[in-house]
Amino acid sequence: MPNTLQTGIIGENAATVFLKAKGYRIAERNWRFGKSELDIIAWANDRLLVFVEVKTRTGQGRGYGGPEGAIDARKQARLLHAAGNYMEVIGYDWEIRFDTIAVILSKQQQVLEIRHLEDVFYPM
Repeated sequence: MPNTLQTGIIGENAATVFLKAKGYRIAERNWRFGKSELDIIAWANDRLLVFVEVKTRTGQGRGYGGPEGAIDARKQARLLHAAGNYMEVIGYDWEIRFDTIAVILSKQQQVLEIRHLEDVFYPM
């Protein structure tokens, strides 16, 4: 049985393939700032930078609002802080968006479902 880290890696790989198929350009994966990590940073187009939080669960993870329900206010604050730092590092101060990709895997770690939710929260 794969551990949580392995499950997360499978989900992030699936999310990356999914985004590339939609025409996104991946800028970074697993970018860290302090205790925070941005799973995927991607360009939706030349002027829109998207910070993507990937949540992966096995088949039973469909309850309780699904994996995307795990992004609470505390997690949002960490993502905002890390995203702000990333923008400083690359000298970017234009349009951004925070998305979530929920990946549901079978017990055999096969992708059953991918849901892409755009604009899941807004920076204040």
